[in-house]
Amino acid sequence: MPEAVLFDLDGTLADTAPDLGAALNRVRQDYNLPPLPLDTLRPHTSQGGRGLLRVGMGVTPQDDSYAELYRRFIQHYEERLCHHTTLFPGMAELLAQLEQRRIPWGVVTNKSERLTHPLLQQMDLAHRCACIVCGDSTPNPKPAPDPLLLAAQLLGLPTQDCCYLGDDLRDIQAGNACAMMTIGVRWGYLGTEHPPETWGADHLIDHPDEVSPLLGPAR
Repeated sequence: MPEAVLFDLDGTLADTAPDLGAALNRVRQDYNLPPLPLDTLRPHTSQGGRGLLRVGMGVTPQDDSYAELYRRFIQHYEERLCHHTTLFPGMAELLAQLEQRRIPWGVVTNKSERLTHPLLQQMDLAHRCACIVCGDSTPNPKPAPDPLLLAAQLLGLPTQDCCYLGDDLRDIQAGNACAMMTIGVRWGYLGTEHPPETWGADHLIDHPDEVSPLLGPAR
């Protein structure tokens, strides 16, 4: 049974889409473009600024205008990092259960350290995390296994003794690549290309209250 639980951040632990989408719409406003509805932006949120700028501004990192648009996006996001971001329903209860069972939990995200640490601090979660691994904590972010390998090292556990929850194919690929139990969550952003059933996760769940039974009996 897993000895520790690791969470992706955006779309798994927390619903960051309202603040990320608002930042994208402020970029659009800078260029006199009308806002896009959050429902249009939500599926792309797991890919961060890259995904949101692709759908919201029609640019990719290969475009000359991308660097300036990305700079504006990050600036707008930092200014209102945690105005409407919340834990997903049932997640607060799950974290409390893990702590009651003395099962350490942490965050492994492709979000940069510059954004992750302030966000977790504003959500009053940073001091509760047993580890925080960000997109720039290792040379290769997810889907490479490097961030999860680092998280297991920080926890002092073999990867086989950890499980990882994520709402994107990259999360499951990273976990499978280092022999962690992988749990795909259907409440997240999920992307637009690969349905969760094709990710190869060990488990797919619809609500955080389905996690505890996967960890075995209380000890």
